[in-house]
Amino acid sequence: MIKSIEHMATSLVKWLMPLCLLTVVPLVSCEEDDDDDDESADEFENWQQRNDEMLELWAADPDLQKYKNYALNEKATAGNSDYIYVKVLESATSESITPFLTDTVRIAYRGRLIPSITYPEGYVFDQSYLNDFNWRTAYATSGCGWIEGLQTALLKMHVGDRWLIHIPYQLGYGSSTTSSTIPAYSNLIFDVALYDVWHPGETRPPFK
Repeated sequence: MIKSIEHMATSLVKWLMPLCLLTVVPLVSCEEDDDDDDESADEFENWQQRNDEMLELWAADPDLQKYKNYALNEKATAGNSDYIYVKVLESATSESITPFLTDTVRIAYRGRLIPSITYPEGYVFDQSYLNDFNWRTAYATSGCGWIEGLQTALLKMHVGDRWLIHIPYQLGYGSSTTSSTIPAYSNLIFDVALYDVWHPGETRPPFK
């Protein structure tokens, strides 16, 4: 099995979070504070139901490819939450290498929640680069031990692929609240570019 790794791009997230918070602080008078509290409380109202409904939309979307959780037997009966749903943004050649479960990969990524009141494109809870993605300028982090949904995707990707990966909360962090940025029952949407793969015993120089 892939081993656990340290939290991805921790220092970047700590630096970024204050900026995210600043963008949503409303310029209102003191009399409007109560209304703001009400709106904040609604941000994740009925969150599990909303994520379950979003999963149904993903499963019914003909433009999304689906891949069964790698941990399930190929013949096992699977429900919607046993799949990830993928939009291919960029494709490598079929001759490019694909990771094995024991490999280490180097990826650039941006992770979002599903759309909510304040974040119509989904709250960005973690990322390895700022601004728009660019293969030459995006920072790529290396590691292994990703959540099941990401492992499932990476085992299907080739070096040079960039996918938009839709992960049910059952293949993410489930009913656990992992931090103040990822509530329980959160589906996850990852924009992932696969830069490199190496096998146990192999090494790579630091990414620049």
